[in-house]
Amino acid sequence: MTEFQKQGAIYSLRASLKLPIEMEKAWEFFSNPANLKEITPEYMGFNIISELDQVMYSGQIISYKVSPLFGINLNWVTEITHVEHEKYFVDEQRIGPYKIWHHKHFFKKINNGVKMTDEVHYRLPLPLIANRFHSMLVKPKLKEIFEFRTKVLVSKFGKYEQL
Repeated sequence: MTEFQKQGAIYSLRASLKLPIEMEKAWEFFSNPANLKEITPEYMGFNIISELDQVMYSGQIISYKVSPLFGINLNWVTEITHVEHEKYFVDEQRIGPYKIWHHKHFFKKINNGVKMTDEVHYRLPLPLIANRFHSMLVKPKLKEIFEFRTKVLVSKFGKYEQL
């Protein structure tokens, strides 16, 4: 489920997903930026253009090319600002379409699996038209991206069944 809120000029998105996998496997998959392409809709033309290290670390810079709207190709650069092994990591946009993009990825061991929670705080450019632009384009697009991700992950790792 993906939830949206707005506080002043900052929007937030919260999405959670439970998967029937071990913490080590979840962390190995999600902390590897090379796997982002697999969980991003193909039409977005997502490609990592920077060299990647095998182990994610604080201070890591990752550069992408992506076409989120209307086939417009954009540069997006994020920095991994915080990493706590098998607990969480944070990426922040340094160059890209948002005025602010702060994305926290949390991992929690649960009975027979892992609960992953994403919290994204973001601000759009052009504040005078941001609300209309957000409700018409940004919110539906982000919802679609997170729903696609859920579908791919359930297909890859299985559906969580609480025992």
